[in-house]
Amino acid sequence: MTRRQFLSFAAVPAVSRQPLRVALHIVTDAEVPWKPHQAEPFWRHIWPEAVSDFRHCGIAFDTSYTTARVQRPPWREPIVEGLERGAINLLLTNRVPMQWDQGRALCGVTLRYRGYHLCVIALDRAHGHQLPLLSVNTCTHELLHVLLLDIFEDGPAGLAGQAREFRIDWYATRLWLLHDGAAIRGMTRNYLDRVSRSGR
Repeated sequence: MTRRQFLSFAAVPAVSRQPLRVALHIVTDAEVPWKPHQAEPFWRHIWPEAVSDFRHCGIAFDTSYTTARVQRPPWREPIVEGLERGAINLLLTNRVPMQWDQGRALCGVTLRYRGYHLCVIALDRAHGHQLPLLSVNTCTHELLHVLLLDIFEDGPAGLAGQAREFRIDWYATRLWLLHDGAAIRGMTRNYLDRVSRSGR
C-alpha cells in the first residue's frame, strides 16, 4: 500500500440521500439439510452487516426470497433453480460447488451462470468483517464483484487475479471502516444502466 493510498482513507465524500435501488434475489439451497448453527449466524450478523455497509454509500436492496434445488451432478456444472433475471442472485448453500471453486474451499464466488448474475455464499465458511484488507464480510465482498462490474469479465489468474481480489477488499474496507462508498455508488449506477439496457 502506498502512502498516497493510506492517506486517502481520510477523505470521505458525502453520499446522496436518495438511495440507488438494486434488485436482489436470495435463493436458499433446498438440497442442504440445514442446521441452526449454519444459518443463524448469517441472518443474525453477516447479512445485516453487509446491508449496513451498502446503506452507508446510498445503496439499498429490493429483496425477494425463495428456496430452490441446487443439483450437483458429478463432473459437470451445478444446476441451480429459482434464479431471477434482472437481479443479483445470492445463493445460500453450505459449500461452493467444486466446479466453481476448484477445490479451494472458498467462502464465496461470483459468476455469470447461464446469463444470471450469481453470488454463491458458502455458509459453512462465510464470515463478517474480521481484518481490514484481508478478511472482510463475505457478502459485501461478493456483491462488490457484481456492482464493480467484475462479473462482466473473465476472472484473471495469477497475480492479476490476486490484484482484483485486493481491489475488492480495498473498497470493502473503506466501506466498513470509513463508510466511504462514493466510487462504489458511481459504479453501481453503471451496473444498473447496463442491466436495464441488456435485461441481464
